[in-house]
Amino acid sequence: MRIYTYSEARNRLAEVLEESKREEVLIRRRRGDVFRVVPRLPKGSSPFAVPGVGTGVTRRELLAAIRESRRRPRRSRPA
Repeated sequence: MRIYTYSEARNRLAEVLEESKREEVLIRRRRGDVFRVVPRLPKGSSPFAVPGVGTGVTRRELLAAIRESRRRPRRSRPA
C-alpha cells in the first residue's frame, strides 16, 4: 500500500492511477482526510476475467489426468 500526500498525488496523477491498478493507493490531505484510489472495471467486463497461470502442462496431459482421476474408485467418507 502506498500513501501519497495531496500535492504528490496531484503532481504525479498518471503514475498514481497506474499504481492503483496494482496495489492500494491512499491520498492524505493536510487536515488528515484520507481517500482511497480504486480503479473502476470497464462496463461489460467480468470480475472473473483473470489472467491464466502458466503451468507448463499441455492440454493433452491435463485431459489425461482428468480422465485418470475419474476412473479411480471413490473412497467412502467416514461418518
